[in-house]
Amino acid sequence: MKAETFWLIVGFLGQSLFFCRFLFQWIVSEKEKKSIIPVCFWYFSLGGGVILLIYSLYRRDPVFILGQSFGVLIYARNLYFIYRKK
Repeated sequence: MKAETFWLIVGFLGQSLFFCRFLFQWIVSEKEKKSIIPVCFWYFSLGGGVILLIYSLYRRDPVFILGQSFGVLIYARNLYFIYRKK
């Protein structure tokens, strides 16, 4: 497999995780008939953010790197709050 193909797969994997977070949030909200953010939303966010951060580092895209870096911190912090409460 060529390096470029590998990195495209990594990028699409990260984007897929971001799509899954919205899909699950939508399904849960429809089921509850109100806006709900399930814990899996934050796991998909963190996974997608980390993968896209790695991808953006490979691409050396400073805008993408900065955006994903802050996102990863926020997603991890939300998971910390959820588990600290338990």
